[in-house]
Amino acid sequence: MADGATGTNLFNMGLEAGEAPELWNEAHPERISALYLGAIEAGSDIFLTNSFGGNAARLKLHGAQDRARELNRMAAEIGREAADKAGRPVVVAGSVGPTGEIMEPMGALTKASAVEMFHEQAEGLKEGGADVLWVETISAAEEFKAAAEAFALADMPWCGTMSFDTAGRTMMGLTAAELVKLIMKLPNPPVAFGANCGVGASDLIRTTLAFSAAGPERPLIAKGNAGIPKYVDGHIHYDGTPALMAEYALLARSAGATIIGGCCGTMPEHLRAMREALETREPGPRPALEEVVEALGGFSSASDGSGEDAPQRRARTGRRRR
Repeated sequence: MADGATGTNLFNMGLEAGEAPELWNEAHPERISALYLGAIEAGSDIFLTNSFGGNAARLKLHGAQDRARELNRMAAEIGREAADKAGRPVVVAGSVGPTGEIMEPMGALTKASAVEMFHEQAEGLKEGGADVLWVETISAAEEFKAAAEAFALADMPWCGTMSFDTAGRTMMGLTAAELVKLIMKLPNPPVAFGANCGVGASDLIRTTLAFSAAGPERPLIAKGNAGIPKYVDGHIHYDGTPALMAEYALLARSAGATIIGGCCGTMPEHLRAMREALETREPGPRPALEEVVEALGGFSSASDGSGEDAPQRRARTGRRRR
């Protein structure tokens, strides 16, 4: 089992909107340690480091672009210390998020610059003691390829997830099946791949089903949000309960995922419920879309990106289990 949210948990610890979480690796290392330990104590076997926005392009917004390697090293060092105290094997995954820029030919970011930024992050995470690199929330094939190249330069194993949040596609138009084909062609493929974030838990399961239907030879990752975000009393709140996330974890396993965690809004209480469900309930058969809707709620769109929309339209009529 993987971990849950980083940003949501840090906001609960006092992180302000617009503040760079990576700067907390230096300013508040005890809070970052608490973040990691919260996931470990809730049952996570893998947790991601506080380095999602730790590339030079994103850190430039905070005047810290020259500190990328250092801040990534700090994130992994705190994680290494937490994992070594766990009393059981726990994997430190060095989180690498998107650059936030558009790559050529649509944008100005060159492949060479993207590889350089990802490589800088990778070396910092490697120095800090990360076991594996983990690029996440990617939407463009070109950026995914650049990360793969950078991680080869760092000589580190890696995992990779994209975010499918636009009618079953990434923001740049990739489908789940197209990601599988991309991975099969990479000279340095990830040890595991899948989807994270996106819209809601039900959409994430639908994407996982599309991955497994494509017949990949590598382990699948499912890391969905804890429900749908809502603005309540001045704060963003995700409506997914621990019980719902437990059902999500079981469905993710039945859909073919072997590494299961949460993304935005997923707190330690969600992880505990997920862990208990995975340990105490037997794996089920591959779920139908109607079963996913019944357990987790309707999909955000009729389309899953494949063009075969009729089953998805029928699935949206299902009741939501409260």
